[in-house]
Amino acid sequence: MSSGSVTAKPILPGATIGIFGGGQLGRMTAMAARAMGYRILVLDPDPACPARFVVDGCIEAGWDDSREAANLARGCDVVTLEIEQISPRSMEAAASYAPVRPGGAMLAIIQDRIEQKDWLKRNGFPLGDYRAVRSLDQLREAVAALGGRCFCKSATGGYDGRGQGKVGFTAGADVEDEIRGAWEALGEGAGVVEKAVELEREISVLVARAPNGEVKVYPPAWNHHENQILEWSVIPAPIPSAMETEAREIAEAIADTFQLEGVLAVEMFCTTDGKLLVNELAPRPHNSYHASVRACVTGQFEQLVRAVCDLPLGGVEIVQPAAIANLLGDLWIGADGAVREPRFDAALAVPGVRLHLYEKHKPRKGRKMGHLSAVGSSTEEAIELVLQAKRLL
Repeated sequence: MSSGSVTAKPILPGATIGIFGGGQLGRMTAMAARAMGYRILVLDPDPACPARFVVDGCIEAGWDDSREAANLARGCDVVTLEIEQISPRSMEAAASYAPVRPGGAMLAIIQDRIEQKDWLKRNGFPLGDYRAVRSLDQLREAVAALGGRCFCKSATGGYDGRGQGKVGFTAGADVEDEIRGAWEALGEGAGVVEKAVELEREISVLVARAPNGEVKVYPPAWNHHENQILEWSVIPAPIPSAMETEAREIAEAIADTFQLEGVLAVEMFCTTDGKLLVNELAPRPHNSYHASVRACVTGQFEQLVRAVCDLPLGGVEIVQPAAIANLLGDLWIGADGAVREPRFDAALAVPGVRLHLYEKHKPRKGRKMGHLSAVGSSTEEAIELVLQAKRLL
């Protein structure tokens, strides 16, 4: 599904990398690329996107603006992405002028949760029970067929809890009201209904693959969510070695089946009966691997640059356990609604803690404004330190 080949030539420092998306992932990718000597252009609809302050140029345009997508690619030696919402026409337009990694065919599958689930199922990857729904009646039928406790997710868009609803989790709740609420959360459009599973923990695995076929698979990260938003994450995940091996094999097999060029995050559930189930795919750097910058020989952003430029991939071995904690806009907003700066000085007094802010201009509740990272002698210590620092904010 990718146009790469083993005869592709490396794109060396001094060249220009284009990025669809100038959010925090594009910003951190740009910073890693600049450290390696690349020039960076981004396309983003927000004129004050976080990447704007660290790149050579920014095209203000929507994800479906194929003319500006072509203009981005005209000035670049390779194009990658940090967000999934790019339209197929824009991907195709860019691919006329520069390699686009990962490619449009892969992105089209991942963009639609129904297509994504069906693709994973067709290719034999482990999934929980699910149903595709396109009407309120189908949603009712799916909830009944799956046993009543379900997560409902919109087919396209939606992340950090947006476009999602739950049914069957509140004792005494009216099920019909919950079903109608879930349908509204889906935007009254297509979605997937997933049977709730008994979770031991949630993990993710990041895999990098270059056009020449070289692959590197990171150790799994352990992820903790609050209100469907990642609260904290740590590398390495404290799971049995056999489960770690299986998780890495699943992620590598998905990347190979797609013929990935770039990086791919595979979110997985570890169930209480010892099974691994694929949850979702993200064809870009991932929030749960921000800790890789401190935990691993090669951080995820440098690895993306290496992969899309067909350079030798960096090592993914653990240097030291590291954890991150997300900083949402809620921290800036007081009970009276006034905006105040958190006590970053207090947080930075905790040993091993660093601050990473994204230069977003308007804090709001639920918006990711930055993260803290911490290293420790163990997974547990890294988590303890980063959460201690966050409490001091």
